[in-house]
Amino acid sequence: MRSTPEIDGLLRELAPQVLGVLVRRHGQFDVCEDAVQEALLGAAQQWPVEGVPANPKGWLITAGSRRWIEQYRSDTARRQREEKVVALTPAPPDPVPAQDDTLTILALCCHESLTTASQIALTLRAVGGLTTAEIARAFLVPEATVAQRISRAKQKIKGAGFRPPRDLTAVLHVLYLIFTEGSTASSGDDLVRVDLTAEAIRLTRQLHRRRPGDGELTGLLALMLLTDARRPARTDEQGALIPLAEQDRRKWDEHAIAEGTELIRHALQTTTVGPYQLQAAIAAVHADAKAADDTDWPEILGLYDLLTVTAPGPMVALNRIVAVAMVHGPQQALDELSTLDLEHYRVHAVKAHLLDLQGEHEAARQKYEQAAKLTLSAPEKRYLSSRSRRPR
Repeated sequence: MRSTPEIDGLLRELAPQVLGVLVRRHGQFDVCEDAVQEALLGAAQQWPVEGVPANPKGWLITAGSRRWIEQYRSDTARRQREEKVVALTPAPPDPVPAQDDTLTILALCCHESLTTASQIALTLRAVGGLTTAEIARAFLVPEATVAQRISRAKQKIKGAGFRPPRDLTAVLHVLYLIFTEGSTASSGDDLVRVDLTAEAIRLTRQLHRRRPGDGELTGLLALMLLTDARRPARTDEQGALIPLAEQDRRKWDEHAIAEGTELIRHALQTTTVGPYQLQAAIAAVHADAKAADDTDWPEILGLYDLLTVTAPGPMVALNRIVAVAMVHGPQQALDELSTLDLEHYRVHAVKAHLLDLQGEHEAARQKYEQAAKLTLSAPEKRYLSSRSRRPR
């Protein structure tokens, strides 16, 4: 008999596949999703005691279909007759290969009619298997708010067509947002929320197995692995933030770095270059440096120049300015920063760092204090406050 963690992992992997089968057979995403949740709950209770069935996916499909029938049984006599036929008739072969189910459900959860917040919540619930309470805790919002987002999202996509997507843009964006929120939490007491980073990596890896030739999907997985590889060195024993330049690189996950580096190397050589690949390439350059002083900043600046063309944005521009400082000096970086139209605590933090490099320590101290007041992340607030008090 498998252990509970193994069963939990199996259920997470099978959940979107089972949901895909039920939606294709019966329609009604919202009803099918509820039915799958009931099936998963039953499996979580029975399998640790009775053992995992020989065909766990088939078990879940059968349980979910029965629950779907029960939910509709009280509607009308006509529907009852139809459902009895469904219950007694063997299900037809799946018209779409099983390996497409996870991808298609992901696309439905990221439907263009939904807000980004709803896309994230529905993805974590329907595909990731997180409960409403877990999602609420991860994003520090009331459980009722998450429940409302999920409910409205289900209603909006009720009539959406069920077909494998050609364009993964929305799906990759949502997975990227889930990972970045987990990697550097925008608020709360923890710098990293491992539940979100782990789930984003799991879903992206699962998607990559289905579309290994997609360059941007490969780039996103590489970016996640290379970024997450630094997690053990990003905080000290008290949870205080340690900046990249001061991290003990011996703590970095060598296996994740090796996998991420190989993924991005292959993608850059065989596919059209895109934003996620460029970000992964930047992370790979950092990972390749044995010490902070060994970092190839000219290469990083060149990659940011390309990223500015392919995916321009204020955060890309801000990160590029840091690279400019490392290559051309803090004054040129300060000049470019003065033209950046962005109100964000990181702007003040970067300016403080640049002013410190210039020797303007009192101005830097004030900027660190300003940045500390604006961030909602407790670890970052403590770090920025400590930088403002540091002897100069």
